[in-house]
Amino acid sequence: MPLLQVKNMTHFFGGLRAVHNYNLAIEPGQVRGLIGPNGAGKTTIFNLITGIYRPTEGEIILDGKNLVGFQPYEIAAMGIGRTFQNLRLWRHLTVLEHVKLARYSKIRYGLIGALFGTAERYREEAEIEERAYRLLEMMGIHHVANQVVINLPYGTQRKVEMARALASEPKLLLLDEPTAGMNPEELTEMVQVIRQIRDELGLAIFLIEHRMKVVMDLCETIQTLDFGEVIAEGTPEEIRSNPRVIDAYLGKEGVA
Repeated sequence: MPLLQVKNMTHFFGGLRAVHNYNLAIEPGQVRGLIGPNGAGKTTIFNLITGIYRPTEGEIILDGKNLVGFQPYEIAAMGIGRTFQNLRLWRHLTVLEHVKLARYSKIRYGLIGALFGTAERYREEAEIEERAYRLLEMMGIHHVANQVVINLPYGTQRKVEMARALASEPKLLLLDEPTAGMNPEELTEMVQVIRQIRDELGLAIFLIEHRMKVVMDLCETIQTLDFGEVIAEGTPEEIRSNPRVIDAYLGKEGVA
């Protein structure tokens, strides 16, 4: 059974059909891509999978459990982490604080521990901080752990958001345009980080990305979305040469 399976998902906003009969299967450790023109419905699909929207029709199954009807925080606890197209960071918290806060969804010491400072609380707090530092090291940003995020370059802030998404130990990571706004050096670093996450943590990754070189280099399978429908699905080579994809999205430049 796939780790995540989406079956015949359709969603309407009022009378507007945003997603139609969408299907997806992601295996553990797989990297899949979702491409398409602006307004095609890509981020809407992420929002449906993570519970921000509830699909009008269809099923979203993670490890055999239907996620439809659960709240976003419940779905995150079940094993789906994500980043957003537009950064959603607390501008005046430090890098380390961001990652630690995401980890608190898994604390076990409870109200008594929080009020009275039990030994279990101090042990868990130490574990949370150690885990947070390990993630920051993986992202290559441990040296700015105590800096406020508002003072950091854009590419570094993207890595903070990704470390925060990983702090809850997801089985599946959804990345919404992880290289958006990055310069070439930041882009190269981010591609290396995504590969490292896949290799070291063994996560399944599902990403939306407009930079075709990133998608083609990282993804084993790619879907192309247009007006809420999948018009093509296949390997990077198949997508690059698909006439419908070239016409709807890539253009002649995408063939090279």
